[in-house]
Amino acid sequence: MSHQTGITANDELLRFFGDCKSGHYRAAKVSIIQEELRLVDTFHHRGNWESDFDSIVPKLVVDKQPCFVLFRLDVRSASGYEWLLISWSPDDSPVREKMLYASTKATFKKLFGSITEEFFATRRDEATAAGYVRHKRDYKGPGPLTTAEEELRELNKLTIESTSPQGSISGIAFPMSKEAKDRLQSFGRGEIDYVQLSLDILNERINLERADACDVRDFNAILPGAKGRYHLFRYKHAYDGDYLDSVVFVYVIPGAGCSIKERMLSSSCKGPVTDTIENAFRIPIAKKIEIDVGVQVDDAFLLDELHPKSSLHRPKFSKPKGPSNRGPRRLLKDGIQS
Repeated sequence: MSHQTGITANDELLRFFGDCKSGHYRAAKVSIIQEELRLVDTFHHRGNWESDFDSIVPKLVVDKQPCFVLFRLDVRSASGYEWLLISWSPDDSPVREKMLYASTKATFKKLFGSITEEFFATRRDEATAAGYVRHKRDYKGPGPLTTAEEELRELNKLTIESTSPQGSISGIAFPMSKEAKDRLQSFGRGEIDYVQLSLDILNERINLERADACDVRDFNAILPGAKGRYHLFRYKHAYDGDYLDSVVFVYVIPGAGCSIKERMLSSSCKGPVTDTIENAFRIPIAKKIEIDVGVQVDDAFLLDELHPKSSLHRPKFSKPKGPSNRGPRRLLKDGIQS
């Protein structure tokens, strides 16, 4: 069972994993349906691997729908036939679906047990025998990655792909719940000083966790342990003789115990969340801060972030030295040396 998503194979797929080692099957399609890996379709071998590839794989991949495709090659070793895993993740499929498959792939490979090769396809011309040969020819990478490194690489790739075309806001924009919108409006009117938002990965939404009056002395007590959160806080303070109301956005990075998927999505949603706060609700943010779980937020911390101290030690001006060899001193007529 994957500690990233909790998704595992159903009984039918596990039985297929045992049967397919006999060599009778050429290919199979596996999809995530209702939070489990399910066998969708299978094909027996008909010819050599190249002809079977082009006649079978294009039928298995569907636009806007990621999936896993298992394909048996003709190479056989002492342990049985070699299998290829194709991770089909078309560019126009929903980001959440792509994230879900990327996070579940390690579990899938572990359950199957004997994946020899794999490649990532996003276009139909890649899901062909020629595309696979091209992949083998062009791929020159480092040694095998760990499970965490592999998942992080694919999730990071998906996050980069979600950048807006204009390049203005990088990240994934999930809609906000009505409760979150209502409390942000209250914050904008000055009725409350604190709003805490959370990311609902399952429903692809930004939810409200709490909203009320809050003093900086209470801030650390309401941080939810290892969970990542977005905090909007109106920090009332005096500085340099002025009384200020500075709006601070604090993103608490999810702890190490959270899944890679949660950490990546939390980071990717941060930019669109602050953009919504500033542009949709007209709440100017004086400072955007990222902290790890456990960092103490107090007056000293916020003052240093909002009003960083400039260096008090200015270098003294040094009179430039004259030429090193000015020649002998001259005696003027009035007897004064120069």
